[in-house]
Amino acid sequence: MATFRGRDGNLLAADVLGDEGSPPVVLLHGGGQTRHSWGTTLAALANRGWRAYSVDLRGHGDSDWATNGDYTLDAFAGDVLAVVDSLDQPPALVGASLGGLASLAAIGEQAGKDVATALVLVDVAPRVEEQGRDRIGAFMAEHVDDGFASLDEVADAVHRYNPHRPRPTDLSGLRKNLRQRDDGRWYWHWDPTFIVGRLGGQDETRASLVDPERLKQAAAKLTVPTLLVRGRVSDLLSEEGARELLAIVPHAEMVDVAGAGHMVAGDRNDLFNDAVVNFLESVRT
Repeated sequence: MATFRGRDGNLLAADVLGDEGSPPVVLLHGGGQTRHSWGTTLAALANRGWRAYSVDLRGHGDSDWATNGDYTLDAFAGDVLAVVDSLDQPPALVGASLGGLASLAAIGEQAGKDVATALVLVDVAPRVEEQGRDRIGAFMAEHVDDGFASLDEVADAVHRYNPHRPRPTDLSGLRKNLRQRDDGRWYWHWDPTFIVGRLGGQDETRASLVDPERLKQAAAKLTVPTLLVRGRVSDLLSEEGARELLAIVPHAEMVDVAGAGHMVAGDRNDLFNDAVVNFLESVRT
């Protein structure tokens, strides 16, 4: 495991694969996930000549929780910029959901600075569907206080949220996204303040992260090669939301992944890897 320092000196944990001299690519997961959510993507990029980093966002996985409870878009985007600044050369950024919003803000709001060589947005755009956003929030908040009695309970909850994905029979992979406390119960591996907010309001954090006008302005300033990967059955990013982004960023490309919902990499890792690797190879200098 490698480490970075975020905007506030906070520790950010990361897995790294690939030769040190290879061009860098940074993977940034979605809210409530960890750096382990990419399936085989990290290895696929390393095998194709990239120095690939998969980073736990602040408050997630093995990264530090924000001591002041700051989980705003400014904080996440600031962490992205801190990671970029620590590398020898600008990386390609691949961001899913929250990781994509943070990457979009980091690049678009730093006009004239070489933040990244390319951007891949995974099932996110300035316009997201409120119903899908609320469903994610409800899923994350459901057991935030009491946790789960067993990994089977976790698997059942995930399957209810993602019914199109087969329920896993091997539950060992779930352990990477959970922590077991002394009471024997399992809790998601992220800071509860991320979902309830510093002031205790259920919509506080989500409202601070999804600001359509701000994100549209950031998108309008994108000049780097950009790919939007959408899950075809996603309830967060609609076709209309995807088309709106493509209108704002005319040079952007889009791949619509059949059989995938919002968790594109987890739903169809093979198709996702092909789309991302082929795009990055096409724009690699």
